[in-house]
Amino acid sequence: MKRGYLSEYFEGVAVKRLSAVEAHPERSNQHEFDGVQGLRQILGESKGKQKFDAKFIYLSDSDAEPVVADGFLTWYDARERHPSRSEYRLYFPTTAVSQCAAEGDLLVIGKRPSGAMLVIVAEQGSTIERQIQWLFGFSDLTHPGFSVKSEIETDQTRLEFASRFILEQLGIEVENRDETWLETLLREFEGTFPGTRVFSAFARNTMKEVSPLDDPDAALLAWLEREEVLFRTLERHLIADRLRRGFGDDPDAFIEFSLSVQNRRKSRAGSALENHLEEIFVQNKVHYSRGQITENRARPDFVFPGISEYHDPKFSAARLTMLGAKATCKDRWRQVLAEADRISEKHLLTLEPGISENQTSEMQSKRVRLVVPAGIARTYSTEQQGWLLKLTDFIGLVLSRQ
Repeated sequence: MKRGYLSEYFEGVAVKRLSAVEAHPERSNQHEFDGVQGLRQILGESKGKQKFDAKFIYLSDSDAEPVVADGFLTWYDARERHPSRSEYRLYFPTTAVSQCAAEGDLLVIGKRPSGAMLVIVAEQGSTIERQIQWLFGFSDLTHPGFSVKSEIETDQTRLEFASRFILEQLGIEVENRDETWLETLLREFEGTFPGTRVFSAFARNTMKEVSPLDDPDAALLAWLEREEVLFRTLERHLIADRLRRGFGDDPDAFIEFSLSVQNRRKSRAGSALENHLEEIFVQNKVHYSRGQITENRARPDFVFPGISEYHDPKFSAARLTMLGAKATCKDRWRQVLAEADRISEKHLLTLEPGISENQTSEMQSKRVRLVVPAGIARTYSTEQQGWLLKLTDFIGLVLSRQ
């Protein structure tokens, strides 16, 4: 098993679309998946019933959090005693996840290196459905049975930014730290977390070979990845140190500490994206204002060429541009609609791979145009890519207007 590859997290994966009977087993009392012969490549052909611990997860664009349930899968040959025939079946129990499922939803069964199973149901037509198909490399799911990959490790499945993003949506935390940086980090920041701007600047300074002038798209992703590695390396050390000291008999102190870790991760991710974008704009001599009020207390992430021009009624609105920066979209993209009334077309930079065509079509209808770094844009369809702007394209646009 190679580090940094999809095979580090999955030994085999099978994908299909749910049939009506599978999505509504209560109607037929059939709690079994159809078309499972291909699963023999992953689950084997041993005698007797095999029971696998399983985590079930349901994902959709409308739910802020996934529906998760623990359970099991049972794999067996219903004709085990027949001298020449076999008929394998895969039994699943009723869970909160199975109760959410609908006909046509994407079903993914993945075998983890531990031997446990991950069962994912993704809403048909959703962004996460598209992301999962891209991650595992499945495109044609028109036939009724499972499409199976029992050999995950290939050059094409080496984990990059988009791959890690999707795995984390599935509740899989990707190992993304480098202990060789720990001593430097502890010395630089004296065993604490610095402010987000300071940490972002430090991350950039460790990659002086990266040029935001030659390739802004690549620079943004490289800086973000390096900051993530440094952050997780320092975070792991500080968390371990706090856990060693313990919380005594105060469970509230532990809960408070846990929440602070989660909140710091979320706030840092958004701040890092804005920090690195700002540096790219500075290096490319783009005029901008960051986080300034337009109307009704709205604060777009960036206004070009600046907030004074925005509030000057004599300055042509045709030369104004705004950019929201959101690592993930879901329904959060709608927030930019209420920002910068003078600017009719909103721009939104996101790091989210493979957003569904349904969602990008709605964005287009609302005059929101996505800006997606080149390394992530390839996860979108050819038609979508014709509408997307790369970061380099966006910089060219605002420079032409200033």
